[in-house]
Amino acid sequence: MKAILALEDGSVFHGQGFGAKASACGEVCFNTSMTGYQEILTDPSYKGQIVTMTYPLIGNYGINDQDMESWCPHVGGFVIRELSPVVSNWRSDCTLAEYLERNNIPGIQGVDTRALTKKLRVAGALKGFISTEGVSAEEAVDRAKKWPGLVGVDYVKEVTHKSPFLWDEKDEDSASFNIVRGNPTETNARNIRDPLPAADLPIVAFDFGMKYNILRRLRQQGFKVQVVPATTTAEEALKYKPAGIFLSNGPGDPSALGYAVKTVSELIQKDIPIFGICLGHQILGQAFGGKTFKLKFGHRGGNQPVKDLETGKVEITSQNHGFAVDAKSLPEEISVNRINLNDQTVEGMRHKKKPIYCVQYHPEASPGPHDSKPLFAEFRKLIEKA
Repeated sequence: MKAILALEDGSVFHGQGFGAKASACGEVCFNTSMTGYQEILTDPSYKGQIVTMTYPLIGNYGINDQDMESWCPHVGGFVIRELSPVVSNWRSDCTLAEYLERNNIPGIQGVDTRALTKKLRVAGALKGFISTEGVSAEEAVDRAKKWPGLVGVDYVKEVTHKSPFLWDEKDEDSASFNIVRGNPTETNARNIRDPLPAADLPIVAFDFGMKYNILRRLRQQGFKVQVVPATTTAEEALKYKPAGIFLSNGPGDPSALGYAVKTVSELIQKDIPIFGICLGHQILGQAFGGKTFKLKFGHRGGNQPVKDLETGKVEITSQNHGFAVDAKSLPEEISVNRINLNDQTVEGMRHKKKPIYCVQYHPEASPGPHDSKPLFAEFRKLIEKA
């Protein structure tokens, strides 16, 4: 199956197709992670994007049903250098190609991903079109140019859960996996987990496109997590009588989410502890009175260095975002307490008077790195203190 990837600047990449026989438009971006392609595919933050993996060999450990970050994959298309012909992992349930085919997502391999990534770093993220349906180069470029892009578009309403729900009521999905000795068949090794603490602190988590591992990490800290849709009002959220509010990650342009900014602005006035991640961080930035802007090519990968300005420590972090908060637009009562060491952009904020903090990166990162995992314990301490 032949495949094509076209960019709005007229560039065309040919390769072999895998996954579904389909076509899709999206913003072409790159991710520098060496592992975790399954988590990337199922991260709702990638809605409206065609993802390029810079690591050359992808698919070698297949796909498993336990490590999903959402109920379905959200990427528009998948671009790789080489699809592994062998799947070797005892937890694998299917191959990468089978998973993409099942979910109607086109993939292309055989692409010079180094050349593509260098182009995106110089020109910035570009609108693109991917197809495994025999589309001509001319038509592919034309469709890439005509795609409206991400700016000003609300993708959150497309990925948020439509109804509120209580996360993992039976405590079956949140505990960390444990290593089992002996015969895996006899011990059912795929389901051996560490014990969980009691769920004794109720919180409300706004789902702007939340990754499930965030919910797992919150439950591991003893939170009873009530998940609510992105359009939930402050009044509706407070009816659950939460001890704290969590604001999740999500896709697209934060400036298109006026309803979410309004809700969070009202919650800030209630002096309730709030913790935000990624898009939640950007929404908080706007609710504080600041502005957001689009990055040239974004931060996507598992090796982004972030400096904690309060302690001087540096965390290696997992990130996936194309927008950032403008530090100069923030009011005096907001402290920028973390910065990205590659480009000095804002990676963390803390309110000087209220129990509110947020980070631009992913402390829940699965499969890693895990430098920032303690931020979830910090949220519990903040609530207990408040």
